Amino acid sequence: MGFLDGILYVIPAVLLAMTVHEYAHAKMAHSLGDNTAQREGRLTLNPLEHVDPLGLLMLIIVRFGWAKPVPINPFNFKGNRDAGIIKVSLAGPLANLALAFVSLVLLRVVATIGASLPLQSDLLGVIQALQTFFMLLARLNLYFMVFNLIPLPPLDGSKILTSVLSPKARMQYQQVEAYAPLILILLLVTRTLPRILVPIAETILSTLFFIVFGII
Repeated sequence: MGFLDGILYVIPAVLLAMTVHEYAHAKMAHSLGDNTAQREGRLTLNPLEHVDPLGLLMLIIVRFGWAKPVPINPFNFKGNRDAGIIKVSLAGPLANLALAFVSLVLLRVVATIGASLPLQSDLLGVIQALQTFFMLLARLNLYFMVFNLIPLPPLDGSKILTSVLSPKARMQYQQVEAYAPLILILLLVTRTLPRILVPIAETILSTLFFIVFGII
């Protein structure tokens, strides 16, 4: 696959992963009583409302990036505020996990159709392209999920961790926020982050692949 061909697969996969992730945040916040994201046009599956240009570029180039954070106001949440923050923060990564699973199911469907076609079929090229795309879509969603669960501000993992810490520990942890971008850059430059996250994402991918192709 050439560079340009790869971009044609990567860009729509990245847009789908980002859009589903951010929409899930907005939808969960809305279900808890906060309509901040809705007022700002973020309760939508339109990718243009969620894309951060730099984050998109980084995700395409190094497979780790970000979208525009969905604005929420935890004071509008019904019930326990910290529990609401955890639910909203988990909604995005779990949506990516679900989309990865659906992608592999579609991959199996397409592969089954392809196996039934004659070798001379004109559709084999389309089948191969769809297989490539669905595999990439599953992988990127899992990378996006695992990356966003890193407990560094402003990623989802930091919000989850902050919500379960004691007030004193929370104040100490929040002091890390100013240094979080630098820490992430150092982790990327030293390739520490990929060495940790890629095996985790690939292990989850292998597990899902086995579930879809080995059991279902």
